[in-house]
Amino acid sequence: MGLINFMADKIRQKMWHFLQVNPAQKSLLIIDENMDFLTSCAKNRIWYAGKSKQLSQLYGQLDVPNTMFWKAPMTAGMEIRKIHIPLASLIVDTIAKIVMSDYNGVEITSKSSTSYAETWADIEKDSKLDEILKTMLADLGIVGDGAFKISFDKDVSKFPIIEWFPAERVKFKRNRGRIRGIDFYTEYVSNGKRYRFEESYGYGYIKYELEDDNGREVPLNSIEETSWIDGKGVTFDKSVMWAVPVILGKSSQYKGRGKSLIEDKDEAFDSLDEAWSQWMDALRAGRTKQYIPDCMIPKNPDTGEPVKPNAFDNRFIMVDNDMKENGNGNRIYTESPAIQHESYLSSYITALDLCLQGVISPSTLGIDVKKLDNAEAQREKEKTTLYTRQSYVELLESVIPQLVKTALNVNAIINNQPLVPDDLEVTLKFGEYANPSFESQVETVGKARQSGIMSIEAGIDELYGDSKDDDWKAEEAKRIKEEMGIAVAEETSEADDIQSIGF
Repeated sequence: MGLINFMADKIRQKMWHFLQVNPAQKSLLIIDENMDFLTSCAKNRIWYAGKSKQLSQLYGQLDVPNTMFWKAPMTAGMEIRKIHIPLASLIVDTIAKIVMSDYNGVEITSKSSTSYAETWADIEKDSKLDEILKTMLADLGIVGDGAFKISFDKDVSKFPIIEWFPAERVKFKRNRGRIRGIDFYTEYVSNGKRYRFEESYGYGYIKYELEDDNGREVPLNSIEETSWIDGKGVTFDKSVMWAVPVILGKSSQYKGRGKSLIEDKDEAFDSLDEAWSQWMDALRAGRTKQYIPDCMIPKNPDTGEPVKPNAFDNRFIMVDNDMKENGNGNRIYTESPAIQHESYLSSYITALDLCLQGVISPSTLGIDVKKLDNAEAQREKEKTTLYTRQSYVELLESVIPQLVKTALNVNAIINNQPLVPDDLEVTLKFGEYANPSFESQVETVGKARQSGIMSIEAGIDELYGDSKDDDWKAEEAKRIKEEMGIAVAEETSEADDIQSIGF
């Protein structure tokens, strides 16, 4: 046994030296970004604008591979028509319309006073908040974040003025991960020079600063637009900031900024444009062609010279005359090339799916994909629109109450009144997005009622949601019960019971 153990130890030692593992050395990875946050916002804006010429100019300046469709140069004499499908604007505008059409305002309640609802109604009407919210929803889909700025100018309005600033004109200042200040930027051009006006909003203060095009600070009265400012800022209650940040999602590339609906979709949009442009180029190249002998070429009636086809129509191709002794004579031959429509359609649908993936359903946009999807598959895809809409609704339910309270606090400060109480509650009212259809909901609720797993009250609430108030739902449930012959007994007290039996 001792000899065996000795040999085993020797073997283990040799194996240890043979399998010696050295730890990995530390390595440094350096990744160069090809664009900053402002450049990314500008790129998204141009995709949203949907102009082919702007896209060509944009990608001609961006540091991206030459293999991208909008970046790739074309060979002289072999140019193709680059067509852009404005899908980005269609996605952003459709989601914004869905959310805004369901928004039914706010409900303000407070035990301390009932005047807050009236004050907010005046502020909302004066600032035309509905139009501001439409712009905000679209900007969130394009650039991902922004902020509301509340100011006061007695020459413009007696109420606080609500303005919306998109991500390109906003900088968030954080302390321990929380937003404690917001800088708003506005550019002015005066006497041929460009100036940047910076408004720093924080808790208890507003500061102003004006910079020239070289980044140097200059007096505020250097231009007419900022000459009205007396001093470099104002101070007020430190518990209030006259600004409200709005951030949709979380960007994976730019820390602390929001993620737009089209942030990671630029390459997918590029592929879609390429697929469609190639399809249209194939249709143009595949037009019916005529092979015409030289002697039968159409002639210009004024000069008698042969008419030359251009690259667009390419209607005929000239061939030599038939000079053979036993030839068939000069004849015109017509040829119609076969175009692989199914292949192009498949490529187009695949590229389209990548563009819409995780954002919106094709059926929401009115895109007919029934050749590849059945009705059940399209209904499942429609859930994607619901998820995107829900993310917007949750954001509004967090931001709008904060905006209402901030605006009311600003109104209280400028009128030397106490700030709004803690018991002030702001509730948003949203209608139900029509998906699934009302008919489908009626069918589903009806089956649940027949199975005895849903009450009349629950069925009505499921059908109408927030589009009807509780009183209307209770009355509707009562009417249905009466029509069904279900007696509804009123609650009675013991005194009523004693009286009813004659005591």
